[in-house]
Amino acid sequence: MDTAELTELGQQLRVDGVRASAAAGSGHPTSSMSAADLMAVLLANHLRYDFDRPAHPANDRFVLSKGHASPLLYAAYKAAGAIDDDELLSFRQLGSRLEGHPTPRRLPWVETATGSLGQGLPVGVGIALAGKRLGHSEYRVWVLCGDSEMAEGSVWEAAEHAGHEHLDNLTVIVDVNRLGQRGPTRHGHDLDAYARRFQAFDWHTVEVDGHDVDAVDRAYGEALSTRGQPTAILARTLKGKGVEAVQDREGLHGKPLPDADEAIAELGGIRDLRVRVHEPPATRMLHSVPTGRLDLPRWEKGDPEKGDPEKGDPEKGVATRDAFGQALAALGTARGDVVALDGEVGDSTRTEFFAKEHPDRFFECYIAEQQLVASAVGMATRGWVPYASTFAAFLTRAHDFVRMASISGAGINLVGSHAGVAIGQDGPSQMGLEDLAMFRAVHGSTVLYPCDANQTARLVAAMAGLDGIRYLRTSRGESPVIYGPDEEFPVGGSKVLRSSGGDRLTVVAAGVTVHEALKAADALAADGVPVRVIDLYSVKPVDRATLRRAAEETGCLLTVEDHHEEGGLGDAVLDAFTDGRPVPRLVRLAVRMMPGSATPGEQLRAAGIDADAIAASARLLVETAVVR
Repeated sequence: MDTAELTELGQQLRVDGVRASAAAGSGHPTSSMSAADLMAVLLANHLRYDFDRPAHPANDRFVLSKGHASPLLYAAYKAAGAIDDDELLSFRQLGSRLEGHPTPRRLPWVETATGSLGQGLPVGVGIALAGKRLGHSEYRVWVLCGDSEMAEGSVWEAAEHAGHEHLDNLTVIVDVNRLGQRGPTRHGHDLDAYARRFQAFDWHTVEVDGHDVDAVDRAYGEALSTRGQPTAILARTLKGKGVEAVQDREGLHGKPLPDADEAIAELGGIRDLRVRVHEPPATRMLHSVPTGRLDLPRWEKGDPEKGDPEKGDPEKGVATRDAFGQALAALGTARGDVVALDGEVGDSTRTEFFAKEHPDRFFECYIAEQQLVASAVGMATRGWVPYASTFAAFLTRAHDFVRMASISGAGINLVGSHAGVAIGQDGPSQMGLEDLAMFRAVHGSTVLYPCDANQTARLVAAMAGLDGIRYLRTSRGESPVIYGPDEEFPVGGSKVLRSSGGDRLTVVAAGVTVHEALKAADALAADGVPVRVIDLYSVKPVDRATLRRAAEETGCLLTVEDHHEEGGLGDAVLDAFTDGRPVPRLVRLAVRMMPGSATPGEQLRAAGIDADAIAASARLLVETAVVR
């Protein structure tokens, strides 16, 4: 399109954004109007995209990070012929695909859910990494950000990572319209302030008048010709551009225009321009995804009292984090679509095993957990199967990214190591004690907590075939190998490790507390108190049938978990009894104190979740305690 046509297209996008918001009685038309010219030039002259084939491997990828400007995005879809005018005017209505903030669950052209600001660029970095290092594709990633979200730390995690990785296939367009929700932004229209920050992270920057379509066109061309650096286009714009009553005025964020008909007339009226978006280049499959036989590592069951740990004897036990690392490396050999990411603790999480065998599919994200998860989400949008790992405690920093990944319908695997007080002397800052609750609360998530090496390996492999957010909790210390290498562990299942017809109660455990529960069960059996022991390795979904049967047959459940009481294993067990049937007698042992530094055994004892505490609680519950 030439200058006049681009100007007209920009006005059409403004008008349609105003119309959609007016029909809905809500929305963010002024935020859409500021970026209309930026979108018009991109859509007409630079974006390469087949709307009939959104999964085309050569399609450019567009991410609207300022997701509240969705009227602009939907107006662009109409201009491209992807939706019609009737659908445009269904914006924000029940059953409409055009939600207040865009999501890929509803629209195939949306890459990732946005609306929680500061997430579009980090996910865009992941998409760009997938194109540059995995698929070796020539697609470009365009991310439209607002200036308000430049205050988010996640934006600068992404900026530094993109600069470090020399992602010259990534362009961020910052709509610097000066106004946020409640008033002026931190830097207002000072484009140099933003340029200095991006340049510090090794970005090429272009400062431009965002309403001069020719200047914007040249800026996009400059971004396309830049090699070795990502490009940030910093565009000075006016919020509510084109309508005097709202242009560059405070207090109008997130509101339909006061008089939509008058505004539409001022903008030149309704138009019906159609844009023929450039098709993606013809492409061949630039990479293959080999598959092969999965040879998971195997460990033999052993006696933990025997063996020499210095020689790696299996009888001494295996840390589930070690089993995870070895299983992930094996899975990477069998499946070429598996990738691993880590937060600069790969020697602890054991993703280093994968990195050594598959360096081309390993991504070091450094101490930037938001970017870690965002990169995984971006790669998942391009069909890869990511496993992202760090300490369980530090995934809390990225919880909003996990939440938004669920809204996107993203399929990612997250692995938290060093969970619970059992890590020992490092103290509470390193102990994941909230992670089970955090991930159980995520819509459609799967939460797994293995107790031994073979169980871990099987669950690592199973995760690759699941949908949604999958979380695996691993432990730092060695654990006895209690399952054989051919044992199966279906997601949603459990294992009954001790059982008899005379069981007085059931102990439900997971991870490190399984071994404490077994010790307690043996001590209780010696005292003539038989108890059932369930390994509830699938914390979500939970094995309702086994728990209900145990409640019916033993009358009492005792849960024990290396996690805070709220939201963890105990609450997962309660989920089995939410169908209206009577809730059994239930007692919960959990970490109720603030730990300090101590050995793992001392930590378990102080928290009241070791074998002695389990046995003592069981004796009280079956009324066999002796008072002296």
